[in-house]
Amino acid sequence: MYDFIVCVRNKKTLNGAQIFGNEPGPTMFLKVPSNEYPIPSHAIARREWVSTVLAQAETGKNEFSGNPTGDILVFIHGYNNSQEIVLKRHRKLAEDLRSAGYQGAVISYDWPSAQSGLNYLEDRDDAKDTARRLRDDCISLFSSQQLAGCEINVHLLGHSTGAYVIRHAFADADEKTSIKNRPWTVSQIAFIGGDISSRSLNKNDSKSKSLYRHCVRLTNYQNPYDSVLKLSNTKRIGLAPRVGRVGLPNDASEKAVNVNCGPYFYQLDEDALTQGIDYYGSFPHSWHIGDTTFAQDLASTISGDIDRHKIPTRTVENGELVLKPINT
Repeated sequence: MYDFIVCVRNKKTLNGAQIFGNEPGPTMFLKVPSNEYPIPSHAIARREWVSTVLAQAETGKNEFSGNPTGDILVFIHGYNNSQEIVLKRHRKLAEDLRSAGYQGAVISYDWPSAQSGLNYLEDRDDAKDTARRLRDDCISLFSSQQLAGCEINVHLLGHSTGAYVIRHAFADADEKTSIKNRPWTVSQIAFIGGDISSRSLNKNDSKSKSLYRHCVRLTNYQNPYDSVLKLSNTKRIGLAPRVGRVGLPNDASEKAVNVNCGPYFYQLDEDALTQGIDYYGSFPHSWHIGDTTFAQDLASTISGDIDRHKIPTRTVENGELVLKPINT
């Protein structure tokens, strides 16, 4: 078994061996053995990588066109993530989604972020740079596949600053003529612990117009207990309220769905879980990957077979969608 990664980290030499660093570098398409962590020698030719991922994503055929159908979920991590943690999350996410019935492919877009909270602002600058790489080497790649008649659905999951990378990449895509003029779209976009301002996701905001234009649905998983996204966090220098903590604005696009995970998260027993096995990183900010209820909800969201208000892991409280508390 292999894990498939798009890596935009630089390469460096340590003790005579090539490894990946924490600065932007050329895009590499990695095929990583399931018992290893990424190294530059895992890179394969882009064409081979794409054909292998598309084959893994295939779940059926369109009876009218005869074209393969299926799903690819692209996971984009946030700041302060080592490659080891990125791949552990990737593998746990894929495992939990398979258990929830998802049959498509899971790939990760690995951008350079130091394993230190103090690098927040530097990582955010790197996120801007690598968003352009996401545009040129992923959005352009998959939009050209759609133009050629590919019917594999592409979905995006952005954690923390990964939401910022996604939004920035979509805005950049509409500034590049060769991509803008193609009729491309992704199916589902989901944000967890989204580290972008809530107000920037209103339907008329210039930063998010491209995001809404080129997706079928955007789902924001909100956790009001997310301490990493609090305004007093000094690493974040008092940025505006984040969508991962306060939720979508009232004037968000009709394509946008907010799922309040607060009541569900409040009932979780962190002491009964083991960091590094059941979850990775700060629990209030990173509890999603490793949680089976979240995986079931995400799998239902990706499939699109059930209306957003009828997904069985959700309920409605005071007019808002809520991830169903454990005892409900």
